[in-house]
Amino acid sequence: MWNQDEVKGATKQVKGKTKEAIGRAADDGELESEGEQDEAEGQLQQGAGQIRRHVGNAVKDIGNAIKR
Repeated sequence: MWNQDEVKGATKQVKGKTKEAIGRAADDGELESEGEQDEAEGQLQQGAGQIRRHVGNAVKDIGNAIKR
């Protein structure tokens, strides 16, 4: 299950792609750049969330193994 960072990161990526496309269509370099930045930030946030989730799952697995 996705955590909050993964969801927010994915949302920010979509927002960035949308801004980028609108900026390109409107020949607005500033908006296009802003969209690229939002997309990159979203990728980082989503990646951090995935790492956090995987670490949490590993800790849970270790705890379960110790209980056995």
